Amino acid sequence: MTRSVDGEGVGLRATVNGTERRGFLHASARGLATFSALSFGRRADAARNAPMHILCSGPAGSVPDLVARTVANQLLVTLGLRAVVDNRPGAAGQISISALKGAAADGSTLLLAQGAIATLYPYLYPKLAYDAVQDLAPVSLAGEMALALAVGPAVPVSVATVRDLVAWMRGHPELANVGSPGSGTLPHLLEAMLMREAGTPWQHIVYSGGPPAVVALLGGQIAALVLPEGLFSQHRAEGRLRVLATSGAQRTTLMPDVPTLVEQGYADLVLREWFGFFMSGRVTPQQIEERSKMLRLALVQPALTAAFSNAGMVATSSTPEALVARIATERRAWAPVLQALGVQIE
Repeated sequence: MTRSVDGEGVGLRATVNGTERRGFLHASARGLATFSALSFGRRADAARNAPMHILCSGPAGSVPDLVARTVANQLLVTLGLRAVVDNRPGAAGQISISALKGAAADGSTLLLAQGAIATLYPYLYPKLAYDAVQDLAPVSLAGEMALALAVGPAVPVSVATVRDLVAWMRGHPELANVGSPGSGTLPHLLEAMLMREAGTPWQHIVYSGGPPAVVALLGGQIAALVLPEGLFSQHRAEGRLRVLATSGAQRTTLMPDVPTLVEQGYADLVLREWFGFFMSGRVTPQQIEERSKMLRLALVQPALTAAFSNAGMVATSSTPEALVARIATERRAWAPVLQALGVQIE
């Protein structure tokens, strides 16, 4: 991996390097090519008789909620497997993880959450209600997406770039309020990294998820907000907010006219949010592999990939082993970055 910023941090590109990534994608393609609905046989029939329970770390209307419900629908269409989505937002994923820990270890319960629960939060929170290694069993990646920096009506229309925003905030420190969907989330950390690099004073305003933060931005209660770009697309089309930058290495297909942070002079700020499925650390390797295969089949279906694309997300699956490796790599890379930022959540 390279040191720049990706996946989660200043001076960090927390993605697998090109060679590793190509190898991973090729291996995944080969695995899926030999895997079909018929291969489930009796196991798939048994699964249909026991609905799957998908715990979701985000509230209704959030990106995790969209991922969980889209996958649940695809599992029904593709495999006839019923899955019920149960939203358990709050406390940096700890509420949903507590529900996962309390569920029966029979393979029927999954958790859909942002990767930060395994890579970031163990560093950010001195007291967590879970052990990221012992209590969480990675099953498969689900999707990844760029973040976007948007401004609302509190910011003059003359502010058209990130540099413009930084200059405006310096001149109006009393209005330099930047929202986030929660302390320690990737949007919060990207904001902290950007303001630290720009040397700009700012006030962090915390909301209980992306949707209420968007409402505050549209209402002029905050000046700027970082969220997954899909949550801004409709409001942007209606002219209710302006997106100044996205956080990927390249421009996105959802907003190809919006320049990246890299293009605007912030070479180290490359970051993408990812979401994954987890199971309880008490389940068996066989149960993990069975669910991973089902998810990987659903995640390559055209209807699902199109739905994700419309929300600004790329459907991305993986084997359990590949997800374990990715989490370990990102955790190692994040440690020095968070120490430099000095961010810790009580």
